[in-house]
Amino acid sequence: MIGITILTKNGKTVRMKLPLSFLALSAIFAVPAAASAETSAETSIGFDKRSNERSASFSSSELPPYLQCVPFAREVSGIQIYGDAHSWWDQAEGRYQRGNRPQVGAVMAFQPHQNMTLGHVAAVSKVIDRRTVLISHANWSPINGRRGQIERDVRAVDISPDNDWSMVRVWYDPLQAIGTTAWPVHGFIYGEKAMGRAKPVQAENRIAQLALPTPVAPTQAPTKPSKQFTQAFADMGAPIKSAPKRAATAPQTVRMAQAAPRPTPPRPDPVRAAIARYEK
Repeated sequence: MIGITILTKNGKTVRMKLPLSFLALSAIFAVPAAASAETSAETSIGFDKRSNERSASFSSSELPPYLQCVPFAREVSGIQIYGDAHSWWDQAEGRYQRGNRPQVGAVMAFQPHQNMTLGHVAAVSKVIDRRTVLISHANWSPINGRRGQIERDVRAVDISPDNDWSMVRVWYDPLQAIGTTAWPVHGFIYGEKAMGRAKPVQAENRIAQLALPTPVAPTQAPTKPSKQFTQAFADMGAPIKSAPKRAATAPQTVRMAQAAPRPTPPRPDPVRAAIARYEK
């Protein structure tokens, strides 16, 4: 038992004795419980419907002081999807390209996990390597005792066995280090900002081909024909001499049975003759 003095409205003092158990119970209700680990501290991560309704009316120049992840990711990435963070992956089907490779400007879509029942979305701000990116997002770490804060260019690490970004660990400000929780991820949603930074492979190949010089066949200096060749074909341009005509003779009386006409000898081929002379 412990004695306490209470001042009444009339200015009188009243002394009372109370058990210690009553005072201990009052202290428990008066002081809020602190989170004991990263997972319990992230209970409110995600996007709730009431905050969605409140934040929908804010523009980029007027964001609410307590910011949820969805309006921030939409503002940064330009991806026009509304609703809970866990629904972004399905809503993006047929509207935006999706994949499992990070690109600057893409949105990393987290799956609901443990106490994070509404999922989470974060915008990729830089790709460090195959396993590491920097992201900008809202309402992840409590900063200075307040939730709904913006974190820019914080680290996220892929810990999936196949390097497909299906499981990540994210920077957690109270630890000043990468968090210990493994968060499942749907993948990445690529908006116009992300696709504008990606260079198509075909275009790169085409540019490389245009940059290469056009191959030119080597030219050879004209060579003079040999003396033997010139002599063999020296008379090719001269006119062909015809056989001499026989002089006309007086008609003679011939027998009735004339002899068969003599065959005309073939005319000499000047090309063959030139080749024959060259090959000697």
